[in-house]
Amino acid sequence: MKLTLSSSFTCLVASFVVAQVSAFSSLPLLVSKATSAGNRVPFHKVPASFMAADEQSTTEPAKKSASEPPAPPVIDISKLDIRVGVINKAWLHEEADKLFCEEIDIGEESGPRQIASGLRAYYEVEDLEGQRVLVLANLKTRKLVGFPSHGMVLCASNDDKVKFVEPPAEAAIGERVMVDGFDGEPATENQVIKKKMLNAIFPDLKTNDEGVATYKDVPFTTSAGACKASLTNAEIS
Repeated sequence: MKLTLSSSFTCLVASFVVAQVSAFSSLPLLVSKATSAGNRVPFHKVPASFMAADEQSTTEPAKKSASEPPAPPVIDISKLDIRVGVINKAWLHEEADKLFCEEIDIGEESGPRQIASGLRAYYEVEDLEGQRVLVLANLKTRKLVGFPSHGMVLCASNDDKVKFVEPPAEAAIGERVMVDGFDGEPATENQVIKKKMLNAIFPDLKTNDEGVATYKDVPFTTSAGACKASLTNAEIS
């Protein structure tokens, strides 16, 4: 009986020693990892997820910064398609006492455009045929008292006077009128209306002291020279 108790006790002690040695064998690794991260804490208080979180933080890619929205398009005179034209035919609108109906050649293969102009208070119908004009061409067709008008004739106005803005006599029919420093392709007809481009551009259209049509004080030009009106310091529309 004495021998049996002694053997059992010896086995129990041996098991306890093996367990303690196994536990303490991992102590240097835990302490090393904890202290290398700058956290000098007892090994038994190091969280189990400490090293997993540390490794994950070093491998996660940086989040991409939100992309900036694109800059809004610049709206200036280059968005308008202004063409040299000539009025081939004009007649009185049958239902509107302020409107002329006109056929204006702007060099298009499809033929002259039909355009209505509210100029009867300032011109006689006989004054219009053969008149050289500037036509704002990239406007959608709209009906003016039933007449389909596709474009706008540009005029200078001052007080109670209205006069055509005229291209040089040598300018080619259909030539695009340009403004130096404002180059670019014109907007589509839909864009002109949708983005309210006329509201942004027209306030800067004027004639100068010499009657030259300008945008922000820069002249309207063709290959044959500047475009003019017989009114000075007048608004253009």
